[in-house]
Amino acid sequence: MPQTAVYSGTDEIGSFYDDHELTEVTFAQGVTSIGERAFQGCSSLTAITIPDGVTTIGNNAFALCRSLTAITIPDGVTTIGERAFWGCSSLTAITIPDGVTTIDRSAFNGCSSLTAITIPDGVTTIGRTAFSRCSSLTAITIPDGVTTIGNQAFYECSSLTAIIIPDRVTTISNAAFYECSSLTAITIPDGVTTIGEHAFYECSSLTAIIIPDRVTTISNAAFYECSSLTAITIPDGVTTIGEHAFQGCSSLTAITIPDGVTKIGENTFNRCSSLTAITIPDGVTTIGYGTFYGCSSLTAITIPDGVTIIGGEAFRDCSALTAITIPDGVTTIGSDAFRDCAALMKLSLSPAVSIGEDCFSNCTALLTAAADQNMSTVEDLLLSRWHGIRERVNALLCLKGTWDHVEDPPRRSARKRKRTDGVEAPALRVTPAREKIPKVLWRVILEFL
Repeated sequence: MPQTAVYSGTDEIGSFYDDHELTEVTFAQGVTSIGERAFQGCSSLTAITIPDGVTTIGNNAFALCRSLTAITIPDGVTTIGERAFWGCSSLTAITIPDGVTTIDRSAFNGCSSLTAITIPDGVTTIGRTAFSRCSSLTAITIPDGVTTIGNQAFYECSSLTAIIIPDRVTTISNAAFYECSSLTAITIPDGVTTIGEHAFYECSSLTAIIIPDRVTTISNAAFYECSSLTAITIPDGVTTIGEHAFQGCSSLTAITIPDGVTKIGENTFNRCSSLTAITIPDGVTTIGYGTFYGCSSLTAITIPDGVTIIGGEAFRDCSALTAITIPDGVTTIGSDAFRDCAALMKLSLSPAVSIGEDCFSNCTALLTAAADQNMSTVEDLLLSRWHGIRERVNALLCLKGTWDHVEDPPRRSARKRKRTDGVEAPALRVTPAREKIPKVLWRVILEFL
């Protein structure tokens, strides 16, 4: 193939497709459009000037022209097709003409050397992945007329430090600012009602954000791993907080969940390690799997009376949590729910609750479990769930000073006690200190003597 070529505009689709030797293009008179895939994959093409008569740049027209550093788009262009400049990784600057009203899907996706771009005032829609992976883009102005920002529009724009979203936008789409790791601040307009899934996923430099009052939904993983976020206010109108919504927000110290929320999804506040306090509203009925897993600064929490289910690993590794009261309405506590809560010293729970495996494993400071003495699952609760406690008899040292090893002489009238393994247990002398020990713990002591 020649190193230079003339584009007539009547060529079949993809006529110069993957021509790696093409370095220069001229256009025949009368060309009004550049067809689909016209120059896709022309990896040696470094610069191009599109003639004034052109109004349309077709889909994939210059996709994967990896050596293209500059291009002039004439004022008459009104349409830039899908993936038109996709993967033009050497393109440093581009001017979009005022006549363009839509920036189509993936139009500039992967233009990793593009540092700045101005979107004209007539644009109303920024398509899906339009500027995705523009990793050198530091600033962009979105005009006031824009009403829609598509999914992943600024996905992995890792150099973008600030952006203003126009007032007419009503939805922050899924993954719109995914991994914009240099983004420090953003203003969400008052008209927004929904923050989509992964909207600000791993925006690790974001320190503060104001969510407007009209927002009703914070979707799954919306603020996942926003590790610099120190404070956030959730509006009263929010009724849904999705799974993983604030997972890994390790600088977040406090948060108030609005009264309208009835369910806290799985892993919502997982590894919020600086969270010291949180208020759960009375309307919540379910605390999902891993919701507060690894909230290692959380010292106390009140579970509302309406809660019926505490999911597995819900409070696992809350290593500063010292006491918790589980309401009588709770019917199920999932596996590992309080595992590794090493500072937990007091637990109140109903005798009717169903408890999953290893629920209280490694809760080494746990001293009391306020349950009915006839509760059939006491052995499961305090032996099976406290992992290995049967083999680690020294766990009973936590009761040191409240009872002694002196045995009373056997009495004929004394009622013989037997352990679960069938071996007769020694009688214990009643002392004032022993009388203060909850009956449920006496049952555990007798199992080990």
